[in-house]
Amino acid sequence: MERQSLDQTPRYYLRINLYHRLLHGLLMASFLGLAATGMPLRFSQSTWAVELATAIGGFGAILFFHKTFAFLLTLCFFLHIGAVFYLAFVRGEIGVFWGSASMVPQPRDFIEMFQHFRWFFGIGPRPQFGRFAYWEKFDYWAVFWGMAIIGITGYVMWFSSFFGRFLPGGLFNIALLIHADEALLAVWFIFTIHFFNSHFRPEKFPMDLVIFTGKLSDRELQEERPAEYQSLVEEGSLERIQADPPPLWLRNLGRIIGFSVVATGFLLFGLTLLAFLSE
Repeated sequence: MERQSLDQTPRYYLRINLYHRLLHGLLMASFLGLAATGMPLRFSQSTWAVELATAIGGFGAILFFHKTFAFLLTLCFFLHIGAVFYLAFVRGEIGVFWGSASMVPQPRDFIEMFQHFRWFFGIGPRPQFGRFAYWEKFDYWAVFWGMAIIGITGYVMWFSSFFGRFLPGGLFNIALLIHADEALLAVWFIFTIHFFNSHFRPEKFPMDLVIFTGKLSDRELQEERPAEYQSLVEEGSLERIQADPPPLWLRNLGRIIGFSVVATGFLLFGLTLLAFLSE
C-alpha cells in the first residue's frame, strides 16, 4: 500500500478504543482530584492550602473528597487489571504480556531509547517506533508503581483500626511518610514528564487529541509509528482499523478538557514546588 499524499482527504485509524478512553478519563479525573485534595494535606501549613481548605469546608472536607477520589482511582486500577486479564486469559491475546502490542519493556525498547538519544544529538536516524514507544512504557509503569505504593499506604492509614490489630504502630508513621512523598513525586512526574511526553513533543504540541478521539490520521500513523504501520500493511490489518474522522465537537471537547487539565496541573505543580522549597 503506498503512502497517502498530504493533499488527499486524510484517512483515520482507531488507536484507542472507547473502553480505554473512558478508563483514562476516570484515571485523569481521579488523579487530578487526589492531587488537588492531597497536596493541601501534604502542605497544610502553606497559605494557599489553608485558603483552599477554607473554601471547600475545612481539612476534614478535603480528606473526605480525597478518600472519594482514592476509591475512584482504585476502581480504575482494578478495571484496568480486569481488562488485561480478560484479553490474556479469555480472548487468548497473550501478546499483552510480551510482543509488539505489550506495555512490558523489552530489549527493543532499550535499543530504541539509545537510538532516540543519538537522534536528539544529530548523530543517528530517528528510530522506527512501533505501537508503544519506550517513553510511553516508562509513563505506564511509573503510574502503575505509584498507584500500588500510594494506594497500599493510603489504605493502611485509612483503615488504621483494622491494620493496627497486627501491624506495629511505627509502621503507620512510615506509611504516612511514604504516602506523602511518593504522592508528591507522582504529582510532579505527571504534571511535567507525562505532560511533555504526551502533549509538548514537537510533533504533538500543543495537544495530543488521540486520548479523546481514539483516532490517528494516516500521516500521524506513518510518521510517528512507522514500524506499526508497516506491520499492519504486511498483515493486511490496516483496513480493519480504519475509522471515520473524529467529529469537530469531539476534538474541541478534547481541547477544552486537555488544556483545563494541563493548566490545573501546572498550577498545582507550581504551588507544591513553592511550598516544598519553603519548608
